[in-house]
Amino acid sequence: MTGDMHARAAHLQHLRGRALRKGDPVPLPLTMASTFHLPGEPGAEFDQYGRSENPTWEAAEEMLAYLEDAPGVAFPSGMAAISGVFFSQLKAGDRILLPSDGYYTPRVLAERFMKGLGIEFDLRPTASYLDGGFDGYRLVYVETPSNPGLDLCDIAAVSSAAHAAGAIVCADNTTMTPFGQRPLDFGADILVSADTKAPNGHSDTLFGHVASRNTDIVEAVREWRKLSGSIPGPFEAWLLHRGLETLELRFDRMCSTAGTIAPRLKAHPAVRTVRYPGLPDDPSHNLASTQMLRFGTLIGLTLGSAEKAEKFINDCALLQPATSFGSVHSSAERRARWGDAVEPGFVRLSVGCEPTEELWRAIEQSLDAIR
Repeated sequence: MTGDMHARAAHLQHLRGRALRKGDPVPLPLTMASTFHLPGEPGAEFDQYGRSENPTWEAAEEMLAYLEDAPGVAFPSGMAAISGVFFSQLKAGDRILLPSDGYYTPRVLAERFMKGLGIEFDLRPTASYLDGGFDGYRLVYVETPSNPGLDLCDIAAVSSAAHAAGAIVCADNTTMTPFGQRPLDFGADILVSADTKAPNGHSDTLFGHVASRNTDIVEAVREWRKLSGSIPGPFEAWLLHRGLETLELRFDRMCSTAGTIAPRLKAHPAVRTVRYPGLPDDPSHNLASTQMLRFGTLIGLTLGSAEKAEKFINDCALLQPATSFGSVHSSAERRARWGDAVEPGFVRLSVGCEPTEELWRAIEQSLDAIR
């Protein structure tokens, strides 16, 4: 992690303290309000309606903006953030490019709803995202590393080529967080993230955000959120705010453990293949070494069959069978059950915060049982 991010991690804990008055509570209060006291003409700090503003989710936005070094707009989920970008930036006649191997829901959104509004889309594999150029696109959407295959694309090269063709670039940074990768620094115009994952980190709330250094984009996204009603709840924002205070600590532990476990998985006889950008022979390693601050918390491993994959997951004492990732607990799932273009025995492993050697012993024991 760079010195700048170490500094941001340190000062993140003190953002609220800068504005405290004597006697104020140190932790963020939870403001459960849909209406605010408003006699006479508008003009108070919170002078409208709960759909427009709330001090709790604005405090969460302040933390997100500090981490991203860009204004942040909070949403009630990652898909709400993605929808906010699409529907605030696109119009009938536009065409967008989506990754064919990324998280599937943006593709479903484009097929079921955006096409009906006259917005067309094309698909392209993440690893060959530069192939074919970007002429004719209004928006180029990248997800790197791709979920679940963990392929990478060059954000700087894609952004440069897309801008030359007149497109804007939106990068999904859900898998990496601001402490693992910084797409805006590589030229992306917009960043989206499902903060449901590691930023919250406790599997107890849905949340998302959009960040951009383009004022017009931020204003359009914020206006769309207000008019569509796609706003976060104050309690969810309070949970995210609390989670962000420990994100750097948790992410560091998770990445370090993943880096220790990945080569051991590769050497285990029950494992056919391993994808992890931190492995020196991984196809994405060279790009990951220059583009990412850390190699991440996700590992893709392929076992001999769907049955072996399910047994490995279900019999491992320190793996939670679950379809999300990024929490304090390690989790795993067989992604082919959702229709992803992966082998039947492909497992997406999300490394949590358990002590490294204890986690490895549990994983090894479960793998030994399916050899």
